Amino acid sequence: MSDKRYIKIHTGEISRPDREKKNGHKGHVFWFTGLSGSGKSTIAHHVETHLHHHGIRSYVLDGDNVRHGLCSDLSFSPEARSENVRRIGEVSKLFVDAGIVCLCAFITPLKADRDLLRQILGTNFSEIFVSCPLCVCESRDVKGYYKLAREGKIKNYTGISAPYKIPEQPDLRLETASLSIERCVENTLNYVMDTIL
Repeated sequence: MSDKRYIKIHTGEISRPDREKKNGHKGHVFWFTGLSGSGKSTIAHHVETHLHHHGIRSYVLDGDNVRHGLCSDLSFSPEARSENVRRIGEVSKLFVDAGIVCLCAFITPLKADRDLLRQILGTNFSEIFVSCPLCVCESRDVKGYYKLAREGKIKNYTGISAPYKIPEQPDLRLETASLSIERCVENTLNYVMDTIL
């Protein structure tokens, strides 16, 4: 039976406000978008560490990690990338319902996909643009992906052979080429705490 008409949503006895009250903070999704090498995952994991030490229930969803499990069946075609974002949006929505702060680090190069996230998550979504020039990201290239993309060994690589549409009005912008990681983490933490408390 695959007809969605026969699938009903079940609501449990414990509500999101119940969970948030117990946690002492709101659930929310903070979505870090930017080029590979811009610092998304590094900042997200540092923020998670600080939140954990302050008793804030949080979790990082990272692009590379998700590709090994939930989205391991997806290619890197434009359509598959959009499906990757949609799946993560739906998963992070569950985290919000659990009253957890979800820190998502994904390139998310297209405005249409980021708009879809806003539709899925509504006011529970904050877009954090981790801004960094392509040349700086390439110089960091710890995974060697840019080199492979320049050699034509990786197709449709964002920033090289696939576009990245810069967010027009992100909720927070971090300039990682000019600001230290510590400062970026501090700025993010201030924004996160103002949002969830």
